[in-house]
Amino acid sequence: MKAGSAINMEWNTTLYDNKHDFVFKYGEDLVDLLAPTAGEKIMDLGCGTGYLTNLIADSGAEIIGIDNSPEMVAKARQEYPGLDCRVQSATAFDFKDTLDAVFSNAVLHWVLDKEEAIECVRRSLKNGGRFVAEFGGKNNVKNITDALRKVLLKYNYPEKAGLQPWYFPSPGEYTSLLEKAGLVVNYTSYYSRETELSDNDNGIKDWIMMFGKPFLEGIEKTKIGEILDEVQETVKPTNFRNDRWYADYKRLRIVATKPL
Repeated sequence: MKAGSAINMEWNTTLYDNKHDFVFKYGEDLVDLLAPTAGEKIMDLGCGTGYLTNLIADSGAEIIGIDNSPEMVAKARQEYPGLDCRVQSATAFDFKDTLDAVFSNAVLHWVLDKEEAIECVRRSLKNGGRFVAEFGGKNNVKNITDALRKVLLKYNYPEKAGLQPWYFPSPGEYTSLLEKAGLVVNYTSYYSRETELSDNDNGIKDWIMMFGKPFLEGIEKTKIGEILDEVQETVKPTNFRNDRWYADYKRLRIVATKPL
C-alpha cells in the first residue's frame, strides 16, 4: 500500500485486513469527498488490498489502482478480480493528462520523495482534474513513536531510533508543495482522529509490528518482545482507557485541482 516509500516493507495482508482495517474503513468518507461519477477515469494511488478501489468502481468510474507492494496488489486482485491493480511506484507513474482524478488514502506519508509524487499526480491529471488525498499530518502517532525511539535508545539501538520512515507535514507545508507544482489547493483539513485498535491486550504492539517494522528489522526476536512491552507500557497513560488501546492519529486531508 505504501507506494514510493524510501524503506521497502513486506506487508502481512491478512494482519492488515483483519486487525487494521480501520485504515481503509476510515477512508470511506474520503470517497464521498471524491464524489466519483460514471465514466470518469480515476487512479487510486496506493490501492492496498483494494477495498476503496472497489468502492470507487461501484460508482461506474473507470478505476486503476497502483501500489508499490506486490503483496497488497496480489491480495487486491484476489479479492476483487475485476479491478485493474498494478505494482507501480508513487514516484514513477505518468498517465499523460488522462485522469479526471487521483485519489489516495493513508499512503502519502510513506512517500519521502514527495515532490516527485506530486509531479506524477500533476502530469497525470487532465486540466481541471482533481487530487483528493488523506494521510498522516504533523505529529501523527507522536506518543507511540516518541516512546519507541526512547526505548530503542535505552536498548542501545541509536540508528534504529533515528529512522524517519514517514513524512508527516503540516497543512501549510504540503499546500506550498502543491502550489509550487502548479496545482490549486481548494480545501485542507488537519484534525485529530484518535483511532481505536482492535486488540485489547496488544494494541500498540500490534500497531508497531504492522506499521513500524523498519524500526525493528535486524533486532533479535527476544529483544523485540521486550522493546514492544516497554513501549506499550510507556504509552499506557495516554493511549489506553476503558480497556481499549488507541493510536494518536493526526490526519491531513487535501483537495487540489490542475488548472484549466
